[in-house]
Amino acid sequence: MLTRLYVESALFLDALKKDQRGVTAIEYAVLAAGIAGLMLSIFTATGDTGDTVGLEAAIQAAFTKITTALAPSSGS
Repeated sequence: MLTRLYVESALFLDALKKDQRGVTAIEYAVLAAGIAGLMLSIFTATGDTGDTVGLEAAIQAAFTKITTALAPSSGS
């Protein structure tokens, strides 16, 4: 009886060790977390003086330039 339990346990653990179904999901989760961290660092990078120098600052500067160019001049 004890030998049969040991054999069944050993077979179950061997099958569990060879099961690869969840490995792909874990790999995708790690990859997604890495991409999210990279995107966060790109969008919110700050310089030595604390000012934003990342992609967010570049987009804000572009919109400010466009808004200034499109705004009617107050001298006309």
